[in-house]
Amino acid sequence: MDTIERNLVANDRRDIRGANGAQPSSRPAGKRFKSGAPVASGVQRSASSSQARRSAVRPQPVRPARHDSGRGAARPSRSPYNSPRRGPSPLIVVIAIVAVVAAVAGVLLFVVPAVSNFISPSTSSVPAGQEVQVTIPEGASGDVIASRLSEAHIIDDPKRYYAAVEKLDAAMSLKPGDYVLYTGMDPEDVVRQLVEGPNVEGVKLVIQEGLTVQQTAANVEAAYGISVDEFLAQAKASNYVADYSFLEGAYDDSLEGYLYPKTYSLGDDPTADDVIRALLNQFVAETADTDYSATYNGLTFQQIMCMASLIERETAVEDERPLVASVIYNRLDADMPLQIDAAIVYARGGGSQGVTYSDLEIDSPYNVYKNKGLTPGPICSPSISSIKAAIEPADTDYLYYVASSAMDGTHKFSSDYDQFLKDREEYSGSAS
Repeated sequence: MDTIERNLVANDRRDIRGANGAQPSSRPAGKRFKSGAPVASGVQRSASSSQARRSAVRPQPVRPARHDSGRGAARPSRSPYNSPRRGPSPLIVVIAIVAVVAAVAGVLLFVVPAVSNFISPSTSSVPAGQEVQVTIPEGASGDVIASRLSEAHIIDDPKRYYAAVEKLDAAMSLKPGDYVLYTGMDPEDVVRQLVEGPNVEGVKLVIQEGLTVQQTAANVEAAYGISVDEFLAQAKASNYVADYSFLEGAYDDSLEGYLYPKTYSLGDDPTADDVIRALLNQFVAETADTDYSATYNGLTFQQIMCMASLIERETAVEDERPLVASVIYNRLDADMPLQIDAAIVYARGGGSQGVTYSDLEIDSPYNVYKNKGLTPGPICSPSISSIKAAIEPADTDYLYYVASSAMDGTHKFSSDYDQFLKDREEYSGSAS
């Protein structure tokens, strides 16, 4: 996607440095992204190069960021008790034994449950009987299959699944392909279905990462003949908030951001409601390990979804998404506008043409060139990879990024404005 940076280089009319062209004050490298107070909504990107999603991203469980673990602890001061001794006193021995016992108890209390949850994730946050779709890759190992089923909350305990495979002598009979299954299924029923083979039939609905509700409606119309107007009339958060609590407070009563991207098979004649519930159910399954009521790095889950949608549209390179997230966090912290072109495209109603100077004057809360902070709502449906990046950003001091001159979809990141200008000039030269 053409970026505003290219226009800026071509026309040499203005630079991108934040509010009023002022560069941010110097910041220490490696700033952590965890604060007690929520950050105002709205972030802009300085060096944007938005690209359409082309490949599916394998979902993985999302857990809250733990940016403060194992780092930043003060080094203990030297104590007289550290000096050489002839031998430990009885009191010291007793204290040491008590400390060891306490440590072991702590491990049993906290570590063991955590490991158990990792091995056998709980399905308590996902109601049983919800339809989800999974793909078993060609040549997938038993562990990969168990992981896919567990992540989708189809099974609640991989050990029970392995036992079912052994009981039914099915290890060599499991077939790859697309399946419609249900959360909380009996493992033996799951194994029987995998032996029988894929049960996805009929027309497939493909929802790519980064699509808007409007674009999703167009795909639904093409697949099932449900008109765009009918789908959009049904796609209101107020119609589903009673069953999907994470929609509480959705901006403008919109489902933007929550119609999970995936390939679906919904029979021959689904209704608009059937389609929407299938996509929302998939969102629940993919993000089941995320506590919607929690805050992450000072942001609510709703704000995290806004950030994830921006990340999704900014890079198709999965490894770069935590870096893009760090730029957004750093710009929010520095009170700089985000300057993300994808938000401008959303504000103007879409289109494939590059962002123009007139676009930057659009009067919209999604105009993150004129408004500081995050967008008021998501701008697309992000993948689980982008959601995870928003929750777990890279620890950097980057404030800028621009498309790489390698023209391979990657970006160059920098914390210095002058370096950003050099990177932008390099990209402009390679693109001309």
